[in-house]
Amino acid sequence: MATMNIEHLKIIRTGGSVEDRAQTIRDHLRDAIVDRRLAPAAKLSESEVGALFNVSRTIARAALQMLAFEGLVRIERNRGAFVANPSPEEARQVFASRRLMEPGIAAVACERATARDIEAFRVQLGEEARFIGQRGPAARRAEIKASGDFHLLLASVAGNAILLRFMEELIARSSLVIALYGKSGASSCGHSEHVDILDALEARDVPRMNNLMIRHLDHLEADLDLRLKEGLGLKEALNLPG
Repeated sequence: MATMNIEHLKIIRTGGSVEDRAQTIRDHLRDAIVDRRLAPAAKLSESEVGALFNVSRTIARAALQMLAFEGLVRIERNRGAFVANPSPEEARQVFASRRLMEPGIAAVACERATARDIEAFRVQLGEEARFIGQRGPAARRAEIKASGDFHLLLASVAGNAILLRFMEELIARSSLVIALYGKSGASSCGHSEHVDILDALEARDVPRMNNLMIRHLDHLEADLDLRLKEGLGLKEALNLPG
């Protein structure tokens, strides 16, 4: 994530409702978690979050509770909040959930997709292609995000707001799992599979699209291993100015 916009920081510190400020803090923490700048199991102190954003602990607590609802943070009684540290079994459950949901989403997207939607997918694939072959943590984070955005675009085209919300949570968890356990992240192989999925979408070929989606998710899960990586401290991970 880029350095936090100064205007956003001013909004958090000086204005907006409690809910709006908590939501903005949640968004920045969520990005740091999904991008893996905050390591799994890292402690998220209410007092530290509040001090970094110059808000009360009540607002900081509300932001952390939002993340806990999404499964990106766990809150332990008498210990506080920690970045989620998904187990291998939880990682398998995330992809099992996606295999149950995404073929249905893809089928509806096939029926609803317009020419403008197809063009939006092509733009998204162009964004993915920019990161193929690039090295370094920043490129890998961008690669994982671009891959997830392709699946969120499918859910958006399907037009079901409830399913889209579920998919946003699943993609966030998947991104954390891939960043934590993935051997290669969103690879060029994954990009080529997205191209094939888009071809099936444009052809309105639901059976082929469903088969491609299941195979794609199988490949993503097969790319996981169990190695852990170190993250940054809370202040460094958020790239706060000053």
